[in-house]
Amino acid sequence: MGQKKYVDSTEQLVTEIVVRDIQRSTIFYRELGFKVLRDAGDFVELAWEDHQLYIAELSAYHEITGDDVKLPEPSKFPLANIRIMVPNVDDYWKLVKEMGVQIVISIADRYYGLRDFIISDPDGFGVRFATPSSQK
Repeated sequence: MGQKKYVDSTEQLVTEIVVRDIQRSTIFYRELGFKVLRDAGDFVELAWEDHQLYIAELSAYHEITGDDVKLPEPSKFPLANIRIMVPNVDDYWKLVKEMGVQIVISIADRYYGLRDFIISDPDGFGVRFATPSSQK
């Protein structure tokens, strides 16, 4: 277990989110500023800078059938979120307000040194935008 990297760090710990409507979710993430790297219909590779995020409908998992798995209703509070560091979080706050997305935690300066907020994607997964408080 040496220190040498097996792959580039942008290829590690990539999150894949199972979504109900791939088109709706793709539009949501594109409006936030993600780029589409690959669209395979029921599986989409997105990118923010060099980091990837995958979204997939259940049909992308060929090993299961629709009767095997039912997606739970989205939680009111996301069980997980991804953090996106941006130069001016207030610009993204304005964007998400214009988009009319579900706000989980409003923008504020936090005790941990970030000015941030959390929203939910259409399936209840959390997206946090943040800027170090010193860069307000």
